[in-house]
Amino acid sequence: MSTDPSTAQLSSGQPSTAQPSTAHPTPASLRPVIRPAISEASQWGRVAEDGTVYLKAPEGEVVVGQYTVGSAIEGLTFYARKYDDLVVELDILESRLSDSKVAAESAHTALKKVREALAARSLVGDIAALEGRCTAVELLIAGQREAEKARKQAQREESRKRREMLVEEAESLSNSQSWKATTERFAAIVEEWKSLPRGDRAAEQEMWKRLSASRTTFDKRRRIHFHELDDVRKAALARKRELIASAQAASSITDPKAGIKKFKDLMSEWKSAPRGSRADEDKLWKRFKAAQDDFFIKLKETEAQEDAKLQENLPAKEALVLKAESLLPIDGKDLKTLKKSLREIQVAWDKLGELPKADRTRLDGRLKKVEDAIRKEDETQWTAVNPEVMARAADTANAFTEGLTRYEHELSKAQADGNSKKVQDIQASIDNLKALLGAVENAATAQRK
Repeated sequence: MSTDPSTAQLSSGQPSTAQPSTAHPTPASLRPVIRPAISEASQWGRVAEDGTVYLKAPEGEVVVGQYTVGSAIEGLTFYARKYDDLVVELDILESRLSDSKVAAESAHTALKKVREALAARSLVGDIAALEGRCTAVELLIAGQREAEKARKQAQREESRKRREMLVEEAESLSNSQSWKATTERFAAIVEEWKSLPRGDRAAEQEMWKRLSASRTTFDKRRRIHFHELDDVRKAALARKRELIASAQAASSITDPKAGIKKFKDLMSEWKSAPRGSRADEDKLWKRFKAAQDDFFIKLKETEAQEDAKLQENLPAKEALVLKAESLLPIDGKDLKTLKKSLREIQVAWDKLGELPKADRTRLDGRLKKVEDAIRKEDETQWTAVNPEVMARAADTANAFTEGLTRYEHELSKAQADGNSKKVQDIQASIDNLKALLGAVENAATAQRK
């Protein structure tokens, strides 16, 4: 049997065929440290003189392959590496299961491949030990499966609770009037619903019907609301366009009072009219205000022109005010003459016409001050000689005189009776009555003067 490495060919029970040199066993100087299974390969297998490789399996010796070129140890090592590869796979699988980094189903698939490789008996190693580890891994997988089941159950329960919360929130929003915010929230609720893990299909369908019904109720109310708003907006547009047309027509009114009243009425109607969208309102208001401004600009221009014409009245009225002010103070002057002079000034004042607006209040106020002073003096003097006032004063004096006579009679009687206390009270009443009578007589004398 040739042992030339350059021509060695190993077989797993298949006919020997030529292979590239890269498929040859790696020279011993370049191989990694041999694993225990490789170093102990002779315990679990042997190589016959014809190159057949046998596995010492629990059921007895099994042919695992054949080699044509190479030493017996190289033949065993080739098949022992296959065994070690399965050991490594189980090591990794156990580690990932212990750290919960692999799903039970994936682990089951990996373990199934290991078992299939063991069943194929195309390797050399401790089959019983590896099968025992497979059984241990199966227990880990079972534990992982139970853990996954518990997690899924917990997720489904959490998902159910979250879905129920979303449904309750949706039902609470069905009567909301926060149209924009609620629309956005319903969209978010639906997206969250889709992202939640699936659970009991029948229960979820029932909850979805509730959520969908709430959203439909809200959407229907929202559409009705905005349809009504659209009707209001159209009515507002129509009404305010009418007011704009009226304002544009009123801007040509030449009578200041009539024009001001018209625009005051139009403004009241504008405020009471229905409102449209903000964009529409802004545009319409600009047009309405432009017509209003046009009227008041024309009004100011007209007033300015009229004031310019009235400037010629200013010097003459200034002179009349000074003349009127010279009538004051009244003390010692004949009231009849003052009143005549004031009437002449008033007639002349009215003939001159209006004053410029800027001077009107100032000069009118000065003239009024003179008029008020003379009027007050006239009222005072009339009150002094008023026959009715004089008659009332005479009646009062007569009443006091009669009362004084009655008290004097009672005083004489009390003195005759020797009632000193009554005498004292009656005398006090007589003194008070005399004082009042004297005051009335003095006032009457002053009025007669």
